[in-house]
Amino acid sequence: MATVTDTTSTPITDLMSTMNAKKTTSTDDVSADTDKFMTLLVTQLQNQDPLNPMDNAQMTSQLAQLQTVTGVNKLNTTLESLKSSYQSSEAVQATNLIGRGVLVDGNNVTLAGSKGVLGVNLASDADDVKIVISDAKGNEVETMDLGAQKAGVTPLAWDGVPDATKLDSSGKPITLADGNYTFKVVASRAGAALTDAGGLSLDSVASVTTNNTDGVKVNLSSKGALTLADIRQVL
Repeated sequence: MATVTDTTSTPITDLMSTMNAKKTTSTDDVSADTDKFMTLLVTQLQNQDPLNPMDNAQMTSQLAQLQTVTGVNKLNTTLESLKSSYQSSEAVQATNLIGRGVLVDGNNVTLAGSKGVLGVNLASDADDVKIVISDAKGNEVETMDLGAQKAGVTPLAWDGVPDATKLDSSGKPITLADGNYTFKVVASRAGAALTDAGGLSLDSVASVTTNNTDGVKVNLSSKGALTLADIRQVL
């Protein structure tokens, strides 16, 4: 006959208690600190010299210290709660970006089916902005003249038609071959070159990662893990 073990025995109970031990909350920590402080203060009062008791200034000072410690602990608890809430909200926001195209800092543009997407990021207004595109060998194949542009992000579509436009037998422009190209942003204001103008590359959000150390990260198909702040525009 099989023997049924009594699961209410002390070893099993002790094991379950250990595995399901009640975690100490931040509020408990604050209360514990307060209790310790009050215990020390009461002990000090009970053992003080009757002929030289603690004056009101000392008492007030120690109570003020208690309030300060308690307030700082409560503030830390509140900040941790706000941080957790913010990360949760940021994670939900990032999840909605999965599968979307985004513009991030970069100088690469991919031409596919005679279509490419790139962007310009200007920290200040510019009188003249040009995009100089080069092929894999470093040869400049096209210059896009954007004229004057306001500060901010400007997405651009590229048709792959080179500066030295050639026509096919039907009279249509011959576009560049599909592939990867690089570009640079040349911007100026009042004749002086701007150093705060940068290029933006198209990428796509593949997944989202969340952890306590690095917070929320969006994993892009080409650039890898970046923060939400690294995304200049969602397309």
